[in-house]
Amino acid sequence: MCKVSVIVPFYNCAYIDQALDSLLKQTYSNVEIIVVNDGATEHSDRINPYLHRIIYIEKENGGTASALNVGLRHASGEYVCWLSSDDVYSANKIEHQLTFMIKENASFSYTNYHLINKKGTVTSRSIGVYYQSRLRMLQEMSKGNFINGCTVMIKKEVFERVGTFNETLLYTHDYDMWLRIIKQFPIHYIDNPLLYYRVHEKMGTMRYARTIRKEVKRLIASHKSTMQQAIAKEK
Repeated sequence: MCKVSVIVPFYNCAYIDQALDSLLKQTYSNVEIIVVNDGATEHSDRINPYLHRIIYIEKENGGTASALNVGLRHASGEYVCWLSSDDVYSANKIEHQLTFMIKENASFSYTNYHLINKKGTVTSRSIGVYYQSRLRMLQEMSKGNFINGCTVMIKKEVFERVGTFNETLLYTHDYDMWLRIIKQFPIHYIDNPLLYYRVHEKMGTMRYARTIRKEVKRLIASHKSTMQQAIAKEK
């Protein structure tokens, strides 16, 4: 029975208990939950009731990428997932996705997802994006990130090939990782909404939107040459 490690970066998030509840209610049992406290100053007490069922690591604040990398170093599963502390997995997320990964011999997959608000109410359904051909996927990924990181499941061995998350990227470390992966591995999609992605006023993508756009622009430029080569191979 394969072990799946789920890394939960945490920083001052009041929804962390809901994220952890969703992991503890998974229909798949062999799950390793790794919570990395990235120097939080608020809401850490919400983790206390779960300490006997998780791996809990505290570190100085260094950003989400650094928290994910700490989690990766401690992960013992053959497969790795990431759950933001304000989001929620569907109860069958890990079981369904792992079954698919094994059946397809996939190294990387992502899924459809719903949007929820701060109260947990679904506001938009099935907003995941997928492109049928690898060529189109490469073309669109070279323009912007369409993969929600918390829907992803990755074979841990993939990181041995592409490296870990770039800690100098405060907001686009996920996009950078997918760009590195897509050049070397097929990208699989599960058209089943297995994540509830919370949109709220304190989320980083809303608070730092202008800075994120600038970082995305720089990242696209840095990958332009190698992405063009990958696209050319598919034509």
